[in-house]
Amino acid sequence: MRIELIPVIVGAIVCLIGLGLIVDAWTPDDIIVKRERRRRPRIERSRTGEASIGVGVICMGAAFIGRDTWRYSVVAVIVGTLFLLLGAVGNRRYFAQAISNRGALRRRNRPS
Repeated sequence: MRIELIPVIVGAIVCLIGLGLIVDAWTPDDIIVKRERRRRPRIERSRTGEASIGVGVICMGAAFIGRDTWRYSVVAVIVGTLFLLLGAVGNRRYFAQAISNRGALRRRNRPS
């Protein structure tokens, strides 16, 4: 295997991850998980935001595949960055809850 194929393989894997994000954004949630098991329901994610993150990841994968010889690799990275930022802004409440919310504390009330 030639070393020039490594960016193509990595780019193809990144593009498949982006395609998976797009498919996940547009499939209904009740296909995999039938019932919510949490005490408090999650904030609904922005499907458009998740799809734009997927498009951004695909653009980054295309830039990997194109390497230095593709004329539009810089444009693909810029467009991919914009889509990633738009998706992150669209899902900012979902990300904030996923990062900061640890759930209810399970401590006993101690008598003073």
